[in-house]
Amino acid sequence: MSINNIVTGQKVSKAKLERAKELRREMTPAEKLLWHEIRANKLGVRFRRQQVIQGFIVDFYCHRAGLVIEVDGDIHDLQKEEDERREKVLSALGLRVVRFGNDEVVKSLSAVAGRIKELIGK
Repeated sequence: MSINNIVTGQKVSKAKLERAKELRREMTPAEKLLWHEIRANKLGVRFRRQQVIQGFIVDFYCHRAGLVIEVDGDIHDLQKEEDERREKVLSALGLRVVRFGNDEVVKSLSAVAGRIKELIGK
């Protein structure tokens, strides 16, 4: 499922680009663990980290699979409405959004990677 021009050609503010770069430099421990599992085509597809899509910065994005992966910390308990709004916009673009909690990534990394593999295959 390839989404045309989802990343290229979009207008992104300089501030948003800088924030994405900052987030790449300062990944959470759970994001670092997951990035190690999915980077460099380890799952057969390429992922980008801290990708700007439609004004949002998503944790991980695979263009070829039309897949957004979010790794949620405790802050997400306080911003459920914002997360739902983000998911609606991303879903309207034809993207699938999957969320994993920090604890889930840290304690069950192989299960998380397996779930991602399943989603890529669909």
